[in-house]
Amino acid sequence: MEKIGVGIIGCGGIAVAKHIPNLLKDPRVEIRGIYEEFDQKRALSAIEEFGLKFCTLYGSLEQMLAEDAIAVVHVCTPNNTHAKLSIQALKAGKHVMCEKPMATSTSDAIAMNEASRRSGKKLTICSNNRFREDSWTLKKFCEHDTLGTIYYAKATYLRRRGVPTWGSFMDKDIQGGGPVIDIGTHALDLALWMMNNYKPKCVFASTYNHLGRQTSEANPYGNWKSEDFTTEDFGVGLIKMEDGASVLLEASWLLNIREDKNAKVTLCGTKAGADMDRGLSVFGEQCGKLFDQDFLLNNQGISFYAPKTLYGPELEIKCWIDSIINDTKPVVEPYQMIAVMRIIEALYQSAETGKAVYIED
Repeated sequence: MEKIGVGIIGCGGIAVAKHIPNLLKDPRVEIRGIYEEFDQKRALSAIEEFGLKFCTLYGSLEQMLAEDAIAVVHVCTPNNTHAKLSIQALKAGKHVMCEKPMATSTSDAIAMNEASRRSGKKLTICSNNRFREDSWTLKKFCEHDTLGTIYYAKATYLRRRGVPTWGSFMDKDIQGGGPVIDIGTHALDLALWMMNNYKPKCVFASTYNHLGRQTSEANPYGNWKSEDFTTEDFGVGLIKMEDGASVLLEASWLLNIREDKNAKVTLCGTKAGADMDRGLSVFGEQCGKLFDQDFLLNNQGISFYAPKTLYGPELEIKCWIDSIINDTKPVVEPYQMIAVMRIIEALYQSAETGKAVYIED
């Protein structure tokens, strides 16, 4: 089978740490192009580091998108460029995987989906926390109705100290916000995916920037200038869905808590509940008694016949390429991430106005 040619737009941290190494693990693909607008030395370094023999460093995006040997494009750039670049690639006839968040506005996210529909090319948004073993397993429980109807979920991505001080993460104009749009997107997506519920009705929320103004020498990624921190450092929102279900979203880069909770969900259903606080647990009532059931993950079998388990970014890439080869829907569909974007946008509006924001379809 001829290999699928992939082009990378943007050669920053996420491209080098996630996309390129995990694409290289899939024998069905070949990285054939990189376009980096701001730092071509960084792109050349990546080509050398990963031994990308068949990869061209393009001087313009138009040149790369005109290359017939490239069928798929991965967008790995700052948030405010996601929509423009994805739409341009889709119009050029390329399948697109775009880093999260989908965009910085709902209207841009909808435009991306429309470009995918018109071009007939696939569009997916990176949501790597779906592909963890605990997430993948919990989704199966939900699909098998283990929990019943899920009417309450808590979506949590809390860092005690974890401000990304590189790039443009602290710049509201470029990123569209702080931890709510950056990492809260992951937790919210997990909750909606488990619930299979993408119809938000209203949002009431608050955001804060108390610790961001103070700076922190304990931040593992280094300190920052308080005047550069233009986003929130913590946000919390209650989302009411059309069917009456509720979701509580918490997201922080800075918060005085005991421990981090990275992309965790708690689910409460009519038959049972589940959480990811200490591995994966399901709890409920049976035979007149309450039960808590912990599930063993990472089942490796015997040492010399250890099965190869595929989770995380490697599984994410595999499923994406599968959808292209088999012409099936990607695991992360655009309409799902449009719903996430609607909620994130409403959360910021509610925090700014101090009022509940009702979401129109």
